[in-house]
Amino acid sequence: MITREGIQLPTIVVVGDQSSGKSSVLESLAGINLPRGLGICTRVPLIMRLQHQHQSLPQPELVLEFNGKVVKTDEEHVSEAIIRATDEIAGLGKGISNTPLTLEVRKNGVPDLTMVDLPGITRVPVHGQPEDIYDQIRKIIMEYITPEESIILNVLSATVDFTTCESIRMSQMVDKTGERTLAVVTKSDKAPEGLLEKVTADDVNIGLGYVCVRNRIGDESYEEARVEEAKLFETHPMLSKIDKSIVGVPVLAQRLEKFDEYPDEKKMHCTARLVEMLNQYSDELHRNAESNPAKNFFDGGDYGFGRKLKVFGLPNFLPRTAFLTVLPEKSQDERASSVNWVMEIVEMEKQTDYTCNPEYLSDWNKLMGQQDFFMKEVLN
Repeated sequence: MITREGIQLPTIVVVGDQSSGKSSVLESLAGINLPRGLGICTRVPLIMRLQHQHQSLPQPELVLEFNGKVVKTDEEHVSEAIIRATDEIAGLGKGISNTPLTLEVRKNGVPDLTMVDLPGITRVPVHGQPEDIYDQIRKIIMEYITPEESIILNVLSATVDFTTCESIRMSQMVDKTGERTLAVVTKSDKAPEGLLEKVTADDVNIGLGYVCVRNRIGDESYEEARVEEAKLFETHPMLSKIDKSIVGVPVLAQRLEKFDEYPDEKKMHCTARLVEMLNQYSDELHRNAESNPAKNFFDGGDYGFGRKLKVFGLPNFLPRTAFLTVLPEKSQDERASSVNWVMEIVEMEKQTDYTCNPEYLSDWNKLMGQQDFFMKEVLN
């Protein structure tokens, strides 16, 4: 979680008890199918990088990265591809591993987000799970949610008492004030009675608030699911009373996208502030110095910074590998020209000092006045 420079990057970490509806939330955000079934479906940390494509693609681009491999897949086969990759990382069976699996999704309509989905919390091992499965899962979750830069996305089912959720207990251990915890309440249509009171009373201290959603049902398309969700919160006699600013997957996506903006500068992480300053400086270069040689650096040059790094980590945050590999290479490329610019400026400053020095100008004028006499003497 920490780079060699000691910089920690903000991360949205998704946690929840088993069968809380975690996979359904992620599917709705990404618009793809994830592995489903009995027991633990997420057996390794799944890093989901979503990138909205403003230009139409012939078809969405889905890429898996694990164990040094890059595997392309598509929407139809992504679930099977994730299962195969998970089996290769964590082994066949029900064991888990802390080695991450990365899924990049580039398609129209998805939010620009990077999230880490962690195994669902279970206390009792079943279906061939290791006896210490709870301890293994807890260790992984605590590793990811402990850094203060982590935003905890706590997925809760409306059908349970929030105070009994193990995911709430874990998040409260590292975020007692709840200032970096956001709760997503799933299955709102399954237990509508009393839900308004649950999210307004906030007995479990969720500092970033709640977002209530409806899970996709059966063979519904994601578009159909959003229509039905909007209809549910508009027309249901109890759910319609919940403020519209905290209901629906689109609202959740907007909330998550805003975490990289940090409008309150007092609460802004130093890394976020540095990135903001870099972006502002880059914009200034583009506006006022189109011919400046540094423009190619901020455009990305041969490396295509903007396209390649847009969704690594949170949007606009560089990941460890990209930061440690690509940026030093670019710095080396720019070093020689930067030295030349500095030397040129130094020489210009010397000339300025000379021409602004009265004694220097007086001596120079005397020499120039003797130039004709000197040339005549030499020629004679």
